[in-house]
Amino acid sequence: MSVLTPRRFAFALALCAALLLAAVLLSPGIGTSPVGLLEAWRSLGGDRPDDTVYYIAFRLRLPRCLKALLAGATLSMCGAVFQNLFRNPLATPYTLGIASGGSLGALIGIKLGLAGSLLFLTPVTLCAFAGSAAVVGAVALMARATRGLSSNTLLLGGVTIGFLCSALMMFVLYLASEHETFLIMGWMMGSLDAVGMGETLALLPLLVVSWGVLVWQARALNQYELGEEIAATRGVNPGRLQAICIGFASLGTAATVSVCGPVGFVGLIVPHAARRLFGGDARLLLPVSALLGGTFLIVCDWLSALGPAFYGRLVGQDFTARLPIGVMTALIGAPLFLVILCRRFR
Repeated sequence: MSVLTPRRFAFALALCAALLLAAVLLSPGIGTSPVGLLEAWRSLGGDRPDDTVYYIAFRLRLPRCLKALLAGATLSMCGAVFQNLFRNPLATPYTLGIASGGSLGALIGIKLGLAGSLLFLTPVTLCAFAGSAAVVGAVALMARATRGLSSNTLLLGGVTIGFLCSALMMFVLYLASEHETFLIMGWMMGSLDAVGMGETLALLPLLVVSWGVLVWQARALNQYELGEEIAATRGVNPGRLQAICIGFASLGTAATVSVCGPVGFVGLIVPHAARRLFGGDARLLLPVSALLGGTFLIVCDWLSALGPAFYGRLVGQDFTARLPIGVMTALIGAPLFLVILCRRFR
């Protein structure tokens, strides 16, 4: 592990923060409707701003951007933590079955046709969060029953419960009507749709707490990476560290899945890229993974809108529908991960 100097730490954070800020500033001007960047920002000023342009830029596009920022940052940071804890480069925020539990909860909410809202959160969002939390609780109980939080126990328990949730999801889908099936498939492909910031702000406290605790544990994660015995001799309690990191990483992941659905590859690709660019010191790896993850998901959201529009111009048709964000992250993330693997083995 290379030495992390204050200058290197500040430079890496400043660079990643600048990329993220540029993405946020560009987002109000990027989309399928003919509202450009200058037109979007001009709608904020003047005596009589254009209400339509303002609505598109700052009630639709900017909330999507901020939702992508929070989701990408959370999934990337949690992915880096899980890869460190499990010492497995293929670990993701969904390794413990959190996405499967959230999807099952959302499918049940859609099937039951629940209506209303609580603190800007829809019943489907609340059911998804409850499903993810139930899976995490089941894995923790299983690990406790075996008198330990070993990585193998957690991984096997998470995979097993994930398979069970997948089977139950197929059962719910079998019972669903045509309309319910359409809603279910749309949710499972991921979504960043947002009108205003109510839903995102409602979950922001959970995300901030999760980020803060994980970054606070960065030094201990560095010691843990050297081995549990070495970490114990340096004042780190491996079992306590595992419980804290898994608990709060799962909390952040569950909150993200509940509002965005299972968006894949972000928590796998971005930590790998951040580790290759800036090294494996968790004190730097976690914050830069969060910044790069937010930028990555914002760019994927741009491409989900611009890709179909570009294809429509090629074939002479008008396409305004976006690709689901989960589809776009898979189309971009899978080839990138293969490139990273090839370069690593070379």
